[in-house]
Amino acid sequence: MLSQILLQVTLGNGTAVAVTQAPVTVQKTLSVWELVSSGGIGGNIIMISLLILSIVAVYIIIERYLAIVKAGKEDSNFMNQIKDYILDGKIDSAKSLCKSNHSPIARMIEKGISRIGKPLNDIGAAVETTGKLELNKLEKNLSTLATISGAAPMIGFLGTVVGMILVFHQMASAGGNIDVEMLSEGIYTAMITTVAGLIIGIIAYVAYNILVAKVEKIVFVMEARTTEFLDILHEPAI
Repeated sequence: MLSQILLQVTLGNGTAVAVTQAPVTVQKTLSVWELVSSGGIGGNIIMISLLILSIVAVYIIIERYLAIVKAGKEDSNFMNQIKDYILDGKIDSAKSLCKSNHSPIARMIEKGISRIGKPLNDIGAAVETTGKLELNKLEKNLSTLATISGAAPMIGFLGTVVGMILVFHQMASAGGNIDVEMLSEGIYTAMITTVAGLIIGIIAYVAYNILVAKVEKIVFVMEARTTEFLDILHEPAI
């Protein structure tokens, strides 16, 4: 077949116009799976590592979010009921109310109620210690999420560096017969690890800051309820 087809179109005034049909260019496409799996053994190991980090990060984000939201729920009448029980001398009823309310604040107040009769400083220290333990529970695995937010991009960069080293090795081995298509495939295969690492790192970083902000709000409420509880102890004669 001829590479070009020339058509002669005769117009009314006798002028001939040449119309050339350009050859059709087929654009090469590459699926996401082919892009991910075409990095060789080293690239596949790094991509598997990033996949594991992404699964761990998603698990921590969902688990911590649900736990923190649950811990942040507070009964608006809880402290009023505690105050009434303490002022009426119903210590056992106050303890039962705290046990039925599964929240960090309730566990702190329960610890303080169990110390009633001792010096106020001892009660405050016991409540503060319980608060620190509850804070440690709220921050569970958040440090791991922060580590993933920093480690994932670094692992992605490592994959890119390894890929570029292999590309330059191919260039050196090819001598003067450098295949541009082969080099371009090696380069964008190397870059995919950086993209994956950055995506995982950004998601983990944003989620970490959101979760930390929610924990700080709960800590503020815990401190306020601790102060309110200690104020209650000044009122009755125990």
